[in-house]
Amino acid sequence: MVEGLLSLDPAPARVLDVATGTAGVALMLTDRSDATVTGVDITEPMLRRGRGLVARRGRASRIRLVAGRAEQLPFRDHTFDALTFTYLLRYVADPAATLRELSRVVRPGGAVASLEFLVPGNPVWRLGWEGYTRLLLPAAGLMTGGKNWAAVGRFLGPSISAYYQRYPLARTMHAWQSAGIENVTVRPMSMGGGVVMWGRKADA
Repeated sequence: MVEGLLSLDPAPARVLDVATGTAGVALMLTDRSDATVTGVDITEPMLRRGRGLVARRGRASRIRLVAGRAEQLPFRDHTFDALTFTYLLRYVADPAATLRELSRVVRPGGAVASLEFLVPGNPVWRLGWEGYTRLLLPAAGLMTGGKNWAAVGRFLGPSISAYYQRYPLARTMHAWQSAGIENVTVRPMSMGGGVVMWGRKADA
């Protein structure tokens, strides 16, 4: 996702990273470019940890982390050259409306890119994915982090499946296009267990 975004000519100077969490993508963007990055997340404990990581890496002058909701971003129209988001749309009530809000803050001609889990289409890989997400993840969570991490493991697989039952990949692509994002490209990864999507905001 990051490599695709930074291959643009000219490379984006101002990037918004939505659902930034502990600023992993924001740090990677500043590792590989001269961009300044604003990270937005709804979870204050993750932002606090992210600020600590940013400070330890000496990136406080280039990365700003703020609390906010993807559905109502605290920025003016056309503020950013590019926008990234990771593992977001499963957690919002209206993915299409959220994509319109994300698109709003990107300048015309700017880029939007995302990383998300995916349900494999190949029946054999899907069977393996089902076993991994339903059995191995909860067991690994229990062994490494106790009941709380086991609960996280139990949640993940059904959450992914439920999202794609409501929003199959074709519908998700259509939502991107309806938000004014053109040339939407989809790249499945990890035997169909993940997907990178990117596109350009239509010129005004």
